[in-house]
Amino acid sequence: MCPSILNADRNNLFSEIDRVVSSSDLLHLDVMDNIFVPNFTFSFEESVAIIEASALAVDAHLMIINPDEKAADYARAGASSVTFHFEASSDPHKTIEKIRSAGARAAIAVKPSTPFYLLQELLPDLDMVLIMTVEPGFGGQSFMTEMIPKVESARLALKEIDRDIWLQVDGGISVETIATAAAAGADAFVAGSAVYKAPSPAQMLETLRKLATENSAV
Repeated sequence: MCPSILNADRNNLFSEIDRVVSSSDLLHLDVMDNIFVPNFTFSFEESVAIIEASALAVDAHLMIINPDEKAADYARAGASSVTFHFEASSDPHKTIEKIRSAGARAAIAVKPSTPFYLLQELLPDLDMVLIMTVEPGFGGQSFMTEMIPKVESARLALKEIDRDIWLQVDGGISVETIATAAAAGADAFVAGSAVYKAPSPAQMLETLRKLATENSAV
């Protein structure tokens, strides 16, 4: 489980992170530049401060232009996993190589409108694929059930590769949707609003983990 701090209390961010440490695998850091997506979240300097202070390993999701130039910087700053968007990259092969050379897991994300088959030749070099189940840019959106066939296609493609490549979903993940995503083949889950709007974020994460495990197709 990867709680997103997009919907956490920004005035008490590190306390908010502490609330999910016991029930999380990675902390999902949504980096938006107000160019690639119509929202701004964290500058590089703010991101580095979060990475350095977090008790959880950080999964940095870059929703930015020019990830080919910037993605490896997040890896060098200590992010455990760095995800960039296929739509923003002019040389994804090279960017994947840079991220991995800098010591992080390399991942690529696709928006809802981007066909999964475009990633096919990149898959052997990746550590994770992220299927967006909302349009990137804002938290609190509804899960797009029409993305389930894309998740299923991704799982089938990853089964053909003799490496442990995670399949992550991000957007609208909640107690109502996580079972469907898990049954389609996802094995890594980003949850933001559902976690931080719950009375106990840690307990919500455990509930989500149980539902994902019970319905897992992996």
